[in-house]
Amino acid sequence: MKTFKCGACSNTVYFENVQCLRCGHPLGFRSDKLEIRALTDEGDGLYRDYRKGAGARHLRYCANTGHGVCNWLVPADSPSQYCTACELNRTIPDLSDPANVFAWGEFERAKKRLIYSLLRLGLPLDGTAVGKAPLNFDFVNDALTGHLDGVITIAVGEADAVERERQRKAMAETYRSLLGHLRHESGHYYWMLLIDGTREIDRFRELFGDEREHYGAALERHHAQGPPADWSLRHVSAYASAHPWEDWAETWAHYLHMIDALDTAAVHRIEPRAGRFGASGWSPWQLDVYRTESFDMLIRRWVPLTLALNDINRSMGHDDFYPFVIPDLAVTKLAFVHRVIRWAMK
Repeated sequence: MKTFKCGACSNTVYFENVQCLRCGHPLGFRSDKLEIRALTDEGDGLYRDYRKGAGARHLRYCANTGHGVCNWLVPADSPSQYCTACELNRTIPDLSDPANVFAWGEFERAKKRLIYSLLRLGLPLDGTAVGKAPLNFDFVNDALTGHLDGVITIAVGEADAVERERQRKAMAETYRSLLGHLRHESGHYYWMLLIDGTREIDRFRELFGDEREHYGAALERHHAQGPPADWSLRHVSAYASAHPWEDWAETWAHYLHMIDALDTAAVHRIEPRAGRFGASGWSPWQLDVYRTESFDMLIRRWVPLTLALNDINRSMGHDDFYPFVIPDLAVTKLAFVHRVIRWAMK
């Protein structure tokens, strides 16, 4: 995730900010520009982009700003009162319960990061043009987290750090986060759009296996027997070995982890390879990891970064930042995800 500059005073501001702490200007995220922008308050809930001056179109905050869960902007003449990301919500929990409001805020913060990445990759949020469903989200109590026909369902309990940790231990997982869930489930959605019925299906089956294997039976076997003993030679996680769809979704999520973390590292000029700090010529922060870098360059940067950050976490007494080892076959699968996304961007 990039950091941004306040358009009024050039102070560094961040993705979730709603006000510049230096100059006091209101801030909002413009999904059409993929940037946090300083705003000029025009009154009556209307704003203009500070950079554009008096001639700019009027903007307003998403209706969910009133709940403290959104800082995205909407054109004042938009037929919807919701922003690009909140418009995707199909179901939210009962907001008369303060616990649900808190949980929804956690969900929205994670979901906004997912949608930001998808927009930077130029991926569609609506598959109707190719005969698929639009992307939607249900954030509900007493539900199973998952994806079905374009609807990503997230259980409210996943926003509770204590419950999430309990589930992580119960499922013997090394990593579990709300953003991780969203990235994983989005992988199922984009399998529908980018793989199913396309020229990529044969190569997918070569790498991940035949998705026509009975899904329910495969999951039952995985939960009853656990992963095969040699899963770590082929997959990014144990759960990825359950079924080809889960392998794809786990690999997709790891790819999104990788590019977002590398993007953040580039902003802060963190490059843990010898000779790169202060070196003349090529610098990693000069490239857009979402758009321009080759997969080979991404993976060459990713592995040293994760090793360095794991060491830092250990030095502070925390679990590993990235508790995974990527085998060669999983690297090939990540490269396939990269290629499919780049092809979709064209």
